[in-house]
Amino acid sequence: MPVLQYKCKKCGKKFEELVKVYTERVSCPDCGGETERDYSGTVYSSTGKKSSACSGHCATCSGCR
Repeated sequence: MPVLQYKCKKCGKKFEELVKVYTERVSCPDCGGETERDYSGTVYSSTGKKSSACSGHCATCSGCR
């Protein structure tokens, strides 16, 4: 289960959430507003090494190597 970064479209809060799949809908814990994925953080592979080619957007690739 991945921990993903989100940003609330309503209040602007940035937070991390543990989700079952990356397509899961997540609401803001403060205001309950709609959120969007926030790709501003550093992306690492499952091995813990930084992935040089990863954009952080899981839907565009086959996963971290």
